[in-house]
Amino acid sequence: MKRYLTLIAAALMCITAAAGNGKYVNMFMGTAGDHGQVSPAAQVPFGLASVCPDCYARDRHAGYDYEVTQIKGVSVTRMSGTGGDGTGGNLRIFPAMPGTALHIVKETESAEPGYYTATFTGGIKLEASATKHCAIERYTFPKGGDKVLYIDFNSAIDQRRSACSFSFNGSGCVQGWVETSTVCNFGAYRLYFKIETTAPFTVEKQDGTSALLRFSDSTRSVEVRIGLSSIGQESAAAELSAIAAKGFKTVRREAAAAWDKILGKVDVQGGTEEQRILFYTSLYRVYLSPFDATFSGMYKGSDGKIHLAGRRTFYSGWSMWDTFRTKFPMLCLLSPREMEDICFSLVQLYKSGKLNWATMTEPVPTVRTEHSQITLLDAYLKGIVGFDMESAFPAMEAEADAGRVAGAKNGLLRNSPDQKMETAYDLWAMSRIASVIENTAAENKYAAEAEELFEQTWKQEFMNIDDTYSQMKGNGLYQGTRWQYRWAVPPFAGKMSEWVGKETLATQLGDFFARNQFNQGNEPDIHTPFMFHLFGRPDKTASTVNALLTDERMIHRYGGNAEFPKPFVGRAFRNRTDGYAPEMDEDDGTMSAWLMFAQMGFYPTCPGIPEYAMFTPLFDKVVLHLDHDVTIIRRCEPAKAKSITVDGKPLYDFTITHAELCAARTIIFE
Repeated sequence: MKRYLTLIAAALMCITAAAGNGKYVNMFMGTAGDHGQVSPAAQVPFGLASVCPDCYARDRHAGYDYEVTQIKGVSVTRMSGTGGDGTGGNLRIFPAMPGTALHIVKETESAEPGYYTATFTGGIKLEASATKHCAIERYTFPKGGDKVLYIDFNSAIDQRRSACSFSFNGSGCVQGWVETSTVCNFGAYRLYFKIETTAPFTVEKQDGTSALLRFSDSTRSVEVRIGLSSIGQESAAAELSAIAAKGFKTVRREAAAAWDKILGKVDVQGGTEEQRILFYTSLYRVYLSPFDATFSGMYKGSDGKIHLAGRRTFYSGWSMWDTFRTKFPMLCLLSPREMEDICFSLVQLYKSGKLNWATMTEPVPTVRTEHSQITLLDAYLKGIVGFDMESAFPAMEAEADAGRVAGAKNGLLRNSPDQKMETAYDLWAMSRIASVIENTAAENKYAAEAEELFEQTWKQEFMNIDDTYSQMKGNGLYQGTRWQYRWAVPPFAGKMSEWVGKETLATQLGDFFARNQFNQGNEPDIHTPFMFHLFGRPDKTASTVNALLTDERMIHRYGGNAEFPKPFVGRAFRNRTDGYAPEMDEDDGTMSAWLMFAQMGFYPTCPGIPEYAMFTPLFDKVVLHLDHDVTIIRRCEPAKAKSITVDGKPLYDFTITHAELCAARTIIFE
């Protein structure tokens, strides 16, 4: 009970006095233990620089753990909630003598979008902010004691693959490069850097990977500015030069303004304060990546080569196996201009030699890229067309061909039953892309191949339910059960209905939830609450989603990789430092976007089909600030809507297209 009250108090304390909707962002939600794997780092939207302490005993994920006070230092890169072995943790600065036990004084720690601060034992205060490619760290020292900064140039959250090179240039500058593994050690990236300090220092000690900088005894505070670039040393220096005239307060204010713009894209009214905190914290996390990887008008591709960006912004830092499901559909809705450049970047990824995971020459921290074709298709069909999808299609075909090789580690994998199901989804998307680019032969080929693979796999593995369906990883499945993967390919819901019947499938899906088979903590089945729409029961969607969002008695049997010895009981999303269900990865904005859609009352059940299942929203009023305001109003109790009108016209099947949603002025549930 004491620990529970401490976590609640911490969550309340962490809500900042930020302006606008930023006041509802809890930067510390999900930062404790294995409950989200996120961090409170200072960062701007899509910013590469992500600044906060790295904690001891947290050598995975994002490097930070609210419950661990001892720190290794303050680093400038990470990815949010991707699970597995983490990536980032570069250029770690320790503001004390090496070997000192330095702890965060928790009552001094706070954060808001674009800013982090804490005082460490010994009275050393950190304030941190960022631009897209620069980290700004301000250290204030107490009177007396050592005025030193120990820089570990070879630092990394995952230390298995790291290298560095650095040199000093004058009394306040150091430059070089660092190389670190990507998530799960599948590849690597190299970042060039330039570090400047506002006070001169002497290099008291250095070796091939670290240096101890000493400042004069009269130094009260020192600001450290770190410019980052993927393409070269001069570019990193240019990033610093671009903000040379800006003081710390200006950088912090501009970071806050950038977040205010993002957090103002949606306004909600009603609901509880916690529900609003969950909503805006989720909106914040959707925009942490992919990273703007454009430097001096150029970018480094995954092929290791430098390319001209032209007038485009090149993005990198992918977790597509998760994010294609919810995060990128959310960006299609709220940020179509940025999504256009994200799609441009995915096209370039295909053209430069895309692998399922990462190459050894990535520009920034990243994870994996499966299902990118679904994201491209989904965006295009939602009217985001400013990218050359046709030029990427030969690479998609090569990827599909590679997957036909038994045991292939890249391409569209077709080994285990879950891989076959996901491949059927990818092939379906390719057939639709082929239709868009008017390649009839490819359209027919991939449509037939997708249907054949799905029918063979589903009828053999998932059609006839038996006692083995509840077993995690049964029959070679990856992070799931047969119950969960049964619903993995919503484009073929029509085929499932043809073979089994809509009413039967609706009943079976109801049994799936009644038996607590749904796994909120992982992605393969997160769309299943909304599939009732596909089987003619939108009322069941509404009641199921409402229960998942509000029922304190909700039973969760599964974590990411195994069935819990004892089920977790409660809501999967809570305004606490352990704010996500146990073992639940936030997964780079995937779960955050899921929660936002669920709270707003519409959901993209099948990315690649530009439609949303509609159900009673959690809030009384939701205003989407798109090209014009789209206002969603609830005039009934949660989950009790009997009708929906769109600008006065009834929406009979509780399904709306993306174009209809964006064109609407007022949508009323009653």
